[in-house]
Amino acid sequence: MKAFTLAIFYIVLSALQLAAQNKCFHPVQTGENNNAISAQNLRDIENFTNQFITTNGNTIVTESNIIRIPVVFHNLYHFPEEKITDLQVAAQLDVLNKSFRRRNADSVNTPAHFKGVAADIEIEFHLATSDPRKRSTTGVNRKYTPVKVWGPDDKMKMAAETGADAWDTKSYLNIWVCNLESYAGYASVMGGPADKDGIVISTLAFGAGFKTIVHEAGHWLNLKHLWGDDNCGDDGVADTPKQASYTLGCPTEIRRTCGNTTTGDMYMNYMDFTSDECVNLFTQGQKTRMRALFASGAVRNSFLSSRGLDVPLIFESPLPDEMPTWLKPNLFPNPATNSITLDLSYDSRWVGKTIFIMNLSGQTVMTVLITAKVQPINISGLQPGMYFLATKKEDGESIKQKFIKL
Repeated sequence: MKAFTLAIFYIVLSALQLAAQNKCFHPVQTGENNNAISAQNLRDIENFTNQFITTNGNTIVTESNIIRIPVVFHNLYHFPEEKITDLQVAAQLDVLNKSFRRRNADSVNTPAHFKGVAADIEIEFHLATSDPRKRSTTGVNRKYTPVKVWGPDDKMKMAAETGADAWDTKSYLNIWVCNLESYAGYASVMGGPADKDGIVISTLAFGAGFKTIVHEAGHWLNLKHLWGDDNCGDDGVADTPKQASYTLGCPTEIRRTCGNTTTGDMYMNYMDFTSDECVNLFTQGQKTRMRALFASGAVRNSFLSSRGLDVPLIFESPLPDEMPTWLKPNLFPNPATNSITLDLSYDSRWVGKTIFIMNLSGQTVMTVLITAKVQPINISGLQPGMYFLATKKEDGESIKQKFIKL
C-alpha cells in the first residue's frame, strides 16, 4: 500500500512539474528569437529602466492617470470549438484588468507580510475601437487557418504562414489566441522585431478565470520571472524576494529559499508559475518597472498617444469570417467522365503545388499545377479505369486520392 501511495505521489508530482514547465515559454530563457540586434535593444531598455528607477524612485509616469492600452485579439482557429466568443473575450479582459488594478476578490489572500508592497498598477487593457486605418472594429479578429497546431516560433503572427499580421505594435497590444502546442502562452522578447511584438495565448488557457494572460502581460511590460530565470537569480525588482526557482501547485505555507528567512518566497506573485487560483499580486517595484516603459523616450511611450480607443472615422460592416465547407481534401465527382474537382479551400497553401495523376502501374500520366483552392481537372483524355492523384507540401503533408474514369 505504501509503495502504491508513493507511486501515485510521483505521478502527480511529475504532472505538476510538467504543468509548471509548460505554463510559460519565455524566449529570453532559451535564447530563441534572440539575435545581436534584439539583445542590444534589450540592454538599452534595461539601462533606461534602471536609470528611470534610480532617478524617479517610486514616482510613476503620468502620475494619478490610468494608462489605457488598446488591445486587438487575433483568434486563429481551425476547428469551430477554437473560435473564441465575445463572452470569453470580455471575461478574459475582466481578469486581466482586475489583476492589474488589484481589484480581484482573491487579493484579500495576499499574506499580511506582503500586503504593504502589493500595488494597483494603474494600467488597463481595452478592446480597440478604431483600427490602424481608423475604421471601426470590435477589437477581435477571428480568422480560419489550415494550421491545426502552432509552436512558439511566431509563425501565427504572419499572414504568409496563414496566421495574422500584427496591427501597429506601437499603438496596439496584439494578442494571438490559437491552439498553441505544449505551452499556455508566451510574450515577445523586449527589444525584438516590432512586427512580432505581443502575446500568444493557448485557446486552452483563455477565458474566465485564466491568469496566463496576466503573467504574459507582465512579460510584455518588461517583468521577469521571480527567480530571474536562474537559481536565486535577479528579476530586477527590489521588493520581490529572491527565490530558487518556479513554484509548483498552490502552496499555503511560508517557503524559504535563497536566504529570504523573513518573508519567504512571494509565490503568490503573478510572475511565478503558481496555479492560477493562488496568484494575486504585483508589487510596487514591479509597478515602477512596468510604467517606466511609458516614460518619454521609452519603448512603450507611443501607447500614450495611440488612437486605438478613439471614435473611428470610418464605419463599415466587416466581412464575415467563414470556415471552409470541409476541413480536408475533397475530390468529386467520383466516378467521373470528363472532369473532376479537387476542393482544397481548407488550406490555401496547396496553391502552386503540382498534382501527379498515376495509373495502376504507377506511371505518371498527367501533371496539373494547382492554381486555385477549388481546382478543376480535365480528365477527358484519360482511358477508362482507376487512377491515383497525389501531391505534397513542404511541411510533409500529402494528398493521396483515387478516382475512377468512366
